[in-house]
Amino acid sequence: MKNRDNKNEQVRKIAKKGLTISLCAALAGGVAAGAFEGVNRLNGWNQPSTVEAAVNNGTELTLTKSESKSDDEDKSETTVKGSLDVSDIVEEAMPSVVSITTKTVQEIQDYYGFFQYGGYGYAPQQQEQEVEGSGSGIIIGKNDDYLLIATNYHVVEDADTLSVSFIDGNACEATVRGFDEDKDLAVVSVPLDDISDDTMDAISIASIGNSDDLKVGEQVVAIGNALGYGQSVTTGIVSAKNRRLDGSVLSEEDLEEDDGVNLIQTDAAINPGNSGGALLNMDGEVVGINSAKLASTEVEGMGYAIAITDVADILENLMNEEPREKLEDADHGILGIQGRSVSDDVTEAYGIPEGVFVVEVTEGGAAEDAGIKKNSVITYFDGKRVRTIEDLVDLLTYYEPGEEIEVTMEVMDGEGYKEATATVTLGENTNADEQEDKRDDSKDDGKDENKDDRQDDGSSEDNSDADEEEDSDNLFDDWENSEEGRDIREFFEQWQ
Repeated sequence: MKNRDNKNEQVRKIAKKGLTISLCAALAGGVAAGAFEGVNRLNGWNQPSTVEAAVNNGTELTLTKSESKSDDEDKSETTVKGSLDVSDIVEEAMPSVVSITTKTVQEIQDYYGFFQYGGYGYAPQQQEQEVEGSGSGIIIGKNDDYLLIATNYHVVEDADTLSVSFIDGNACEATVRGFDEDKDLAVVSVPLDDISDDTMDAISIASIGNSDDLKVGEQVVAIGNALGYGQSVTTGIVSAKNRRLDGSVLSEEDLEEDDGVNLIQTDAAINPGNSGGALLNMDGEVVGINSAKLASTEVEGMGYAIAITDVADILENLMNEEPREKLEDADHGILGIQGRSVSDDVTEAYGIPEGVFVVEVTEGGAAEDAGIKKNSVITYFDGKRVRTIEDLVDLLTYYEPGEEIEVTMEVMDGEGYKEATATVTLGENTNADEQEDKRDDSKDDGKDENKDDRQDDGSSEDNSDADEEEDSDNLFDDWENSEEGRDIREFFEQWQ
């Protein structure tokens, strides 16, 4: 009987011990699950993340931007700032960064014959040479027909051809969709039909962050096509915000009034070829477009990126512009004017706005039909800033005859200049062949065809005095050195 009682007692003890162990395990599991959920919530790992930089809302593309963080969120994240390792950031962001290669035909002076023949009676010959450049870009969206890539304007400026190389090494031709020279921004497009399915699987659209949330001292990562060797990665910190290339720092009030480019200063290495690449925060979001670096023996570690939040609206506008290809002289439209660049000296001396001063308006031309008058100053062409005659000529090469373009001008009203607009239907360049012959003759004679810059868009029928006058490239020197210039100067002094 005692043996039976002892056995029952042993069974009860074993069962009690088993229940105790099970209870402890359940408690431990609950604590672990709670801790895991708490860490996830603290780091934001269980929160949905933005993976696309642009969405196609009907017919208009817009950037998808992350929301600005509140002060409470900033405080709660101070100990866990940046949830990704640099290698994780690179793995996630690299497919959205591309390499851009440009080719430009430039005219150079050939001095070979000068040394060959001793220089006596020899005029240097003009030759064309193809120059290749490199830069970077960020995939910021796509629509039904094109993949859209943001870069710097100076990367694609004056380029005759563009090609974009993706992370898998495949390259496609691209065209400039739109640009803003003042902000140093451009958007290029690649037809989706030209991109293979394998490449589409390999690339991704960048995630756009909020550059306003950056703090000085915060770590950042730069990705770009340094020196044209292919994509590479550098790291650094945010050295300063609200910078200008002249070293000045803008206050919040200045930012609202200033129309310049707001830059992020960083010590991450930004070398030639990095322009147009991505500056990323530690969440892998694009917070800047790498743009420039101060190069000097006295400067170390000063790179700059355009703050992405400040230019988001501009990028959206550029994304929705129609892509344009550069046209031959005989195929592009003309305004029907002769113009000159207004230099800084003229602006300071006479208060004339910066732009293209209209010297002559061709009778029966597109400009005259639109109401553009002599002595007006063209400042914008189709919404793009025009500062020099070269700017206007370059823009016209992308527009066909018959297109209606809005031209913004500064015109005099007796007391000063006021802004006016005109809608111009571009005319045909009927003198393209004649101009080409003149250029060929100029090259054979070793003369600089650009000494007289009044021939701005091919509209002038007679430019025979171009080789006789030793004019410079801006309006101020023309006024000082020519009879026509003195007449114009007197005109302005009369109403002043």
